[in-house]
Amino acid sequence: MSDTPVADIKMSARGLSVHYGDKLALKGVDLDMAAGEVTALIGPSGCGKSTFLRCLNRMNDTIPTARVSGRVILDGEDVYGPGGIDPVLLRARVGMVFQRPNPFPKSIYDNVAFGPRLHGLYAEGEELDTVVRSSLEKAGLWNEVKDRLIEKGTSLSGGQQQRLCIARAIAVSPEIILMDEPCSALDPIATAKVEELIDELSQSFTIVIVTHSMQQAARVSQRTAFFHLGDIVEVGATEQIFTNPANPLTQGYITGRFG
Repeated sequence: MSDTPVADIKMSARGLSVHYGDKLALKGVDLDMAAGEVTALIGPSGCGKSTFLRCLNRMNDTIPTARVSGRVILDGEDVYGPGGIDPVLLRARVGMVFQRPNPFPKSIYDNVAFGPRLHGLYAEGEELDTVVRSSLEKAGLWNEVKDRLIEKGTSLSGGQQQRLCIARAIAVSPEIILMDEPCSALDPIATAKVEELIDELSQSFTIVIVTHSMQQAARVSQRTAFFHLGDIVEVGATEQIFTNPANPLTQGYITGRFG
């Protein structure tokens, strides 16, 4: 596995393995994710990309058959360590955007205000209004919904719903945003908007994205990790992975010989 030194590591995995019942889904994976960078996870379906992503904010805790071993280190602290980080607080620091837009059946305003209210971060009224507006602006959605804040989030188009979910994730000021194939249910125009948004958000957040689109990985990320059968085969600068991969397996996947 080729790799280059990563400056300002924000989060890292060491020896991370996951079993679902008897099935080994992730095999002792090591990966560093740098602050202020977009790291793309690519590979064929069922290779462990989403399983790895869900380990980073302990979403696998919600799956009864899942067993996780190894370490995930956030700013020097092992999130799975004894007396580790409370999962609810961890998910405020490590937000997640899912494959399909999943706005709550609430107003656009209440969708974005949900996290800040849950964590008691801001007072109701002007303070919360400012956070909702700022989050919608960062998600590139404010101008489209500013006169519709009391309407249901589910009334928006698919692309708008996904940007609403991004606004909801950033309203609690996370340090890291995880994205699990965030554009797979969107049309090309909505996809382009979300990709543009990822580029803007990477100025403020560390982003880890699972994508089945190699073109998307090439467009939005600075580093790429290629997963295969629960292992990382190769990781490095995105440009190097796509133009001069060191491993024949990576080469085969990128050129479409398998996948």
